[in-house]
Amino acid sequence: MILTTAQALVRWLAAQRTVLVDGTEAPLFPAVFAIFGHGNVLGLGTALSESDLPVWRGHNEQGMALAAVAHAKATHRRQVGVATSSIGPGALNMVTAAGVAHANRLPLLLLPGDTFVNRAPDPVLQQVEPFGDGTGTANDAFRAVSRWFDRITRPEQLVATLPQVARVLTDPADCGPVTLALPQDVQAEAFDFPDALFEPVTHHPPRPRPDRDALARVAEAVRASRRPLLVLGGGVRYSDAVGEAVALAEAHGVPVTETTAGRTLVPHDHPLHAGPLGITGSASANALAAEADLVLAVGTRLQDFTTASWSLFGQDVRLVTVNAARFDAVKHGALALVADAREAMAELAPLLTGWRSGSAWTARATEERARWDAYIDALRAPSDEPATYAQVVGVVNEASEPGDYVMTASGGLPGELIGGWRGADVASMDVEYGFSCMGYEIAGAWGAAMARPSGVVTTLVGDGSYLMLNSELFSAAFAGHGFVAVVCDNDGYAVIDRLQRGNGAPAFNNMYADARSRQANTPRVDFASHAASLGCAVLAARDVDELRAAYAQARTHARDGRVAVVVIPTHPSAWTDAGAWWEVGVPEQSTYPAVTDAREELDKAKSDQVRYLGRP
Repeated sequence: MILTTAQALVRWLAAQRTVLVDGTEAPLFPAVFAIFGHGNVLGLGTALSESDLPVWRGHNEQGMALAAVAHAKATHRRQVGVATSSIGPGALNMVTAAGVAHANRLPLLLLPGDTFVNRAPDPVLQQVEPFGDGTGTANDAFRAVSRWFDRITRPEQLVATLPQVARVLTDPADCGPVTLALPQDVQAEAFDFPDALFEPVTHHPPRPRPDRDALARVAEAVRASRRPLLVLGGGVRYSDAVGEAVALAEAHGVPVTETTAGRTLVPHDHPLHAGPLGITGSASANALAAEADLVLAVGTRLQDFTTASWSLFGQDVRLVTVNAARFDAVKHGALALVADAREAMAELAPLLTGWRSGSAWTARATEERARWDAYIDALRAPSDEPATYAQVVGVVNEASEPGDYVMTASGGLPGELIGGWRGADVASMDVEYGFSCMGYEIAGAWGAAMARPSGVVTTLVGDGSYLMLNSELFSAAFAGHGFVAVVCDNDGYAVIDRLQRGNGAPAFNNMYADARSRQANTPRVDFASHAASLGCAVLAARDVDELRAAYAQARTHARDGRVAVVVIPTHPSAWTDAGAWWEVGVPEQSTYPAVTDAREELDKAKSDQVRYLGRP
């Protein structure tokens, strides 16, 4: 059939189907987020207007692309959000979202407009002209943060590239962002496409089975251990492998911990649940990690916040990884099992028959977590001080119901939510800490609310992130996708101030009190008035008791399809502490003696780092 490039692309998108976690079939591309400009409004914009694909109007290109990322995570990577922009600044605004998707192994399809292939009107509006490269455009910035990049310079190129687009977006090993740069003249060109390109296709997630020899080696290593620890990452969530992983742990008495991406996979009160692992995790899980002689890490890339910059584990620990991506499985010389998490757990279980961890080690999970729970209870207890993050998390946690979803990103709130949350629902949390992207909190809540029409989506956001990217509050309010945003105002970038002062540097440029201004009386943001001006229902709270009432009312608004914003002042320096170390770049030389002291402490701490865990 004769179609323009844009029409063919849109028709192909509409023909792609997927199977959700519950087994039902649904569109692979359920939503297109769009801001139109001269680079995409006539070609792709016209094609979208002719189709039945749901198109949602964004107000910041980064924000709408982040919403698409969060939508994908909320559906366990079974659906993919699409975002399109014009050329130039609109396109480059989406590079950050591509970085988020790449770091977190989440699917995202980006369709930025591009400059003319025919070059007749060059240089066109918003065109970047690289000196010495006539083929380059601003969209080449996407190459570093895309798992698949293509610039469509002829309509017929879609026939070859679209299968690769589908492969990357649906493959557990290669999953990540795809960028198709679309020159605006090519968007409008027509071609006689083969009808078969637009036949409906249902994509089933591939489940690669483990290599038999590698599986046997893993089983042998596990059976030889006395103090094994099971670490569940995001790959367990996306593989729907929670049942198999927990069953293996129960059959053999293995304590279980979670990474950031794997958070809420195990019910909080499960007797084998030791808590979340790492810097933003729990002292309970970290205590077991320090004593484990084998770590079985499933579906995780083991980033530094999970491993405390590789200081959590003992020097003699045996690291075994299960991952669909060989790239992640082989890190740190691990004994690698490259396979789908669900199939690997199911096939490993029979090889462990008759083996069980020692009862004392098994009991440590409950014992250590009880100590951590008591610590969190003390942090949540009423006080005369301003509300702390831990108390805010406690209020939201206590009011949550089955089917709800909680999220945050960057700053100090991830440590409070990851470490303090007590969940019962599986996969009911999204903390963007792979890329630590400020601004994800609000935009992501829009995408999550779109993907999860039942239950209440709540996002926790600091004042810094709110100011960085709040435009999608209006996008969601206008579209009618209700959620709750709890804005914690602690008067600055408080967690970085903590890092700065905690390593000997003076308070500088993070809290408003320490930032340069020519004003004698510096202004402050009225978050309540601002959110109200964006069409949100707004509730202000001065303390924890008022927060409890305000949050209950906000949940009612969210169920009615409104965006509700709860604003509360919070303590700037009260934190949950998992007792783990993090390597940061403390200067070797400084005019501040405290910085020099902090460098000495850094050098001492580095002696506990495990550099390489490989064994012959």
